[in-house]
Amino acid sequence: MRTFDYVRADSSAQAAKQGSSQGAEVFLAGGTTLLDLVKLDVMKVEQIVDINRLPLKQIEPLSDGRLRIGTLVSNTELATHPLVRERYPLLSQALLAGASTQLRNKATTGGNVMQRVRCNYFRDGISACNKREPGSGCAAIGGLSRSVHAVLGTSEQCIATHPSDMCVAMAAIGAQVTVQGPNGLRDIPFADFHLLPGDSPWREHALQPHELITHITLDAPLAGSQSAYLKLRDRASYQFALASSAVIVRLESGRIAEARLALGGVATKPWRATEAERFLMGKRPSLALFNQAGELAMRGAVTTEHNAFKVPLGQQVLVRNLRDLTLQEASA
Repeated sequence: MRTFDYVRADSSAQAAKQGSSQGAEVFLAGGTTLLDLVKLDVMKVEQIVDINRLPLKQIEPLSDGRLRIGTLVSNTELATHPLVRERYPLLSQALLAGASTQLRNKATTGGNVMQRVRCNYFRDGISACNKREPGSGCAAIGGLSRSVHAVLGTSEQCIATHPSDMCVAMAAIGAQVTVQGPNGLRDIPFADFHLLPGDSPWREHALQPHELITHITLDAPLAGSQSAYLKLRDRASYQFALASSAVIVRLESGRIAEARLALGGVATKPWRATEAERFLMGKRPSLALFNQAGELAMRGAVTTEHNAFKVPLGQQVLVRNLRDLTLQEASA
């Protein structure tokens, strides 16, 4: 492992100003992924800034109905918090569907948002990977690309899926990411935080050098809605999604008054299916309707030899979630 400088920050402002002049520092919270990547030499860092002493471990309800989550809140604390389970059950479900208990106890909210892709070619340290070594190519294109490779939001430079279950739920809920930089605080809409690979897949998020996530603020829950997170994977235990869906839906007089749909496991970022949302508005729930919505959600998919199955799987994970939420309610 390469040598690096280690420092502890006493405030978020100090952490943001602590970085190296080249921006080659990283912030250490739970470290469940970071330390592995540093040891593998996938991430080459000059400085690690430990932020575990910062007062960013609170979950606070705001007067406007939103919920503010400190970046150091663990995944376990977030999943089991009474307000999260009451107001955002799909977020709790998504968190509990990811990782093991031990990892959830250490992994943090901010770290979950910032986690790197699980593509084997990125992590092996030797294969062509534009994320790890810009301009080297993408070994997954033409290589083995079954489980952690995307069909939506891809480019000729990268096809790795974003691995987070939590972020898919947050994409459906809506949120703001508050970040501390050398010049102060700013908010980034959650939908704009993760970037598509395009021609620069090494840029995975909207953070500028030296910026640190301090809070995630969830939008107020949609009154009168039902919600759920559904994850499909090769095995029931610790496994990344082949396809997942986060659905929030509200019915009025037997029709869909509002729908928020997000997909995971099939895209290069947490994927909001806005076209499918608009299609559902004002219509009565039915399997035929949901099948059409699923097709719209996966429209534009680009597949490889190994992951074409993700198109029908992505459709069905959305259809099943919508069916279970709305048809049961409509018949109740």
